Amino acid sequence: MSKLDSVQPEKYLSTREAAARLGVALSTVQAWVENGVLPAWKTAGGHRRIAIDAIETIRSQQQSILAPATEPDLLKVLVVEDDPMQREIYRLQFAEWQLPVMLVMAEDGFEGLMLIGRHSPDLIITDLSMPEMDGFKMIRRLKVQSISNAAILVVTAMTTNEIESQGGLPFDVPVYPKPIPFTALRPLLEHLTRRVSA
Repeated sequence: MSKLDSVQPEKYLSTREAAARLGVALSTVQAWVENGVLPAWKTAGGHRRIAIDAIETIRSQQQSILAPATEPDLLKVLVVEDDPMQREIYRLQFAEWQLPVMLVMAEDGFEGLMLIGRHSPDLIITDLSMPEMDGFKMIRRLKVQSISNAAILVVTAMTTNEIESQGGLPFDVPVYPKPIPFTALRPLLEHLTRRVSA
C-alpha cells in the first residue's frame, strides 16, 4: 500500500481535478508538479495525487495576482520574464517613471496566458527563452487564437539567427536586444497611456 492509499482520499485531488479547481490547463498543473510548485505523490497505480491544501495555497496566490484592475484608465502592461532580477528591474523602472500604468508580471508563457485572459493588457513585453512555455509558443498561441489585441514586443538575449532557427516571429512583433531598452520603452508607454486616457 502506498502512502496515498493509507491517507484520507478527500484531502487529495488528481491532476485533472486540480486543474479544474485552479482554472488552468491540465498541462499547466503537470508542469507545476514536475517543477515542484505543487507537491504531489503517486499512487500504487502511478497516478499523481495533490494535497488540497497545496492547491488552495496556489489558488489564493492566483486570486491576489489576478485581481482585476480597479482603475480603468490605467495602461495595463504585462511583462513575461522568467528571471526574477529582470522582473525587479522592470518594476523599479516603471515605478520611477510614475506613469499611469498597472504592471503585471508572469514567470513564463503559461502564467502569461492566464494573466492575459484575466487582465486584457494593452501591452505585452516578453522574453523568448523561458522554461515550460517559452515566448515563441505564447506569441503563436496569441496570434493563432486571436486571444488578445495587445501590442506585443520582445526583449531577448537571443540573436536574430537563434530566433530564426526557432521558426521566427510574426512580422508585427518588434524585437529588442537585452539589456532592457528603457529609452525605447518610455516613449512607447507615454504614447499608449495618452491613448488609453483619451
